[in-house]
Amino acid sequence: MRPWNFSAGPSALPLEVLQQAAAELTDWHGCGMSVMEMSHRGVQFTQIRDEAVADLRSLLSIPDEFEVLFMQGGATAENAIVPLNLIGRRSAGKADYVLTGIWSNKSYAEAQRYGDIAVAATSGQEKVIDGVAQAPWTWYPDAGEWKPRRDAAYLHICGNETIGGLECAAWPSMASLGAPDVPLVVDVSSHFLSRPIDFSKVGMVYAGAQKNAGPAGVTVVIVRKDLIGHALPACPSAFNYSNVAAAGSMFNTPPTFAIYIAGLVFKWLRRQGGIEAIEQANIAKAKALYSFLDQSGFYVSRVQRSARSRMNVPFFLRDESLNARFLEEAQAAGLLQLRGHKSVGGMRASIYNAVPMEAVQALINYLQDFERRHG
Repeated sequence: MRPWNFSAGPSALPLEVLQQAAAELTDWHGCGMSVMEMSHRGVQFTQIRDEAVADLRSLLSIPDEFEVLFMQGGATAENAIVPLNLIGRRSAGKADYVLTGIWSNKSYAEAQRYGDIAVAATSGQEKVIDGVAQAPWTWYPDAGEWKPRRDAAYLHICGNETIGGLECAAWPSMASLGAPDVPLVVDVSSHFLSRPIDFSKVGMVYAGAQKNAGPAGVTVVIVRKDLIGHALPACPSAFNYSNVAAAGSMFNTPPTFAIYIAGLVFKWLRRQGGIEAIEQANIAKAKALYSFLDQSGFYVSRVQRSARSRMNVPFFLRDESLNARFLEEAQAAGLLQLRGHKSVGGMRASIYNAVPMEAVQALINYLQDFERRHG
């Protein structure tokens, strides 16, 4: 049996997808070529791309007024690509950001290069919530606290902070925030395809594929068509949404193999019953793991309970002198990549779509056994 992989990204892929890709590696559907060898403009890859787009549209019920783009550079590149494309839609050159952790702060810092960027809300300070003192970056600001400017070109949030384990479960309508003409832009990288998306509330979402959608190398951008066409003159042509949309994501050579694998993941998700079914599985996995952590005196979860991520579960041993032993024994037990991000320490279990309940239960069993032996 393969070990269980709890990596935050690049992360576990469905075994069925890996096996199909292996079987098709040297000869895709009898064409005599690997996907890695075929022309991105040939009939074979055009079919792969078209099916991937159609399956993604079906999975997420993406409205016709949104473009689906496959781009490069990851979500980190989108930190620049988003303002380069969108900030010019308003003459004031303004954009607002909600800061909730490392990734949203990176987005905010990069955007500073391209316009008048303001903080609409932040969790960068301690706050008492339900009688519990929450440290900075362990809680998510309530939408009622967001203060977007009415003349901003967009409001940006990170829907799921991969490192901090924070998730914004319900996105507000911008009208409810007093800024109906300000589109909401969401970095959904680490919870993309794990739950439905209400496209009536957003102008754009984007995601690096390497969490839930495929391997590193392709970035999925779903953007409302009326937001396209406002790129700053400095925007590189290959990153201009207008160019990418007009060329069907083939303005330049796209990451063909990464798109192919993502397409296989989309088909796998459809076989699981779609987004609604996978969301229920994710709810069950997260509930099981958090329930164990909450009843244990040996481990601790520091994230605001109402803002806990279903995908990324950071936790700490109360006696952190045991960290190295914990990770060594976990590795021996076939539980891989549980070390927390270097910026926060501790442990982190990323339980993406491809991580089954069996893996989560194996982790819980190990946590119980380690506590019994070292507690």
